Amino acid sequence: MTRPIGYYVHHHGDGHRQRAIAIGQAMDRPVTLLGTGLSGRSGDLPCIDLPDDRLDDSFAGVDGTDRPPALHYAPIDHDGIRRRVAALTQWIATARPALVIVDVSVEVAMLARLASVPTVYVRLNGKRIDRPHLDAFASATALLAPFHAALDEPDLPPWVRRKSFHAPTIVTPVSDAHVAPGDHILVVIGRGGAPSDGERWAQAARAMPDRPWQVIGPCTAPADPPPNLSLLGWVEDADRRIAEAGVVIGAAGDGLLASVLAHRRPFLCLPEPRPFDEQGSKAHRLAALSAAVVLENWPDPAAFPRHIAKAQAMAACWPDALCEVGGAARVAGWIGALAQQSDIRKEV
Repeated sequence: MTRPIGYYVHHHGDGHRQRAIAIGQAMDRPVTLLGTGLSGRSGDLPCIDLPDDRLDDSFAGVDGTDRPPALHYAPIDHDGIRRRVAALTQWIATARPALVIVDVSVEVAMLARLASVPTVYVRLNGKRIDRPHLDAFASATALLAPFHAALDEPDLPPWVRRKSFHAPTIVTPVSDAHVAPGDHILVVIGRGGAPSDGERWAQAARAMPDRPWQVIGPCTAPADPPPNLSLLGWVEDADRRIAEAGVVIGAAGDGLLASVLAHRRPFLCLPEPRPFDEQGSKAHRLAALSAAVVLENWPDPAAFPRHIAKAQAMAACWPDALCEVGGAARVAGWIGALAQQSDIRKEV
């Protein structure tokens, strides 16, 4: 009997959803996405749109209450969470999945295990060695680390590393990797934070008037933009634009980083604050591997020519540790083998 797989999708940012669709579409068994706001956004995969668990639209991950030390988020008397738990466990009871992939939530991982389902926990970058994360890692059958092994935290517990399957570039770039890059500078703003400050990019562009600057993603309009700065807003071909860029500037989000690494573009990285230092951790590893120029703070505009020249020099000597080929098919094969083991246990 071939049983389905459930894939829980966190609703912050868009990387979790893109990763889930890529893996689900590569699987040779049914996959159902589980999460909030998935209706009409799950590709060709079925989904269960779960009631929202947020206290407000900002979702800072703060629940305002005491909680057991094994949990990250457990607000009291929240009707959405009650209905969310009921919907998840109802789907598990009805579908009887071979396993559930959790991307990401300590609470959902523990709920699935309490409901007698093996889990694969998606282990993101960062300093995730607090008790809730370690308990979720320990309870999982395996851990999926969607990044190069070389980007892992040096002080990661050895048992966590041994349990991890590293899988870079799950969401495969759609652009031709052999496209000839241009000379322009591309600034990429993701979905995970507030709109970027257009005045800052105007100052940076003025410091390099001989090179075109393009900004994609949410950005405020500067009062007096220089002629070499273009604000393009949201675009549907971000990966192609990254492949064609002379230099890419942006944070250390999963989607941007995967595309930059796949196309081996010169990268000026400005990591943004994230829980568990997720972006800072990736940025520090990139710097250690000489794969990016990392700036912890906004630089003086006059320093941009120097930083960009350094990023271009780095990209000419690409580190071997970041050359591993990834892809969703490789992950699907690994997950399929784990699900097969679950099927065999069920038959026995």
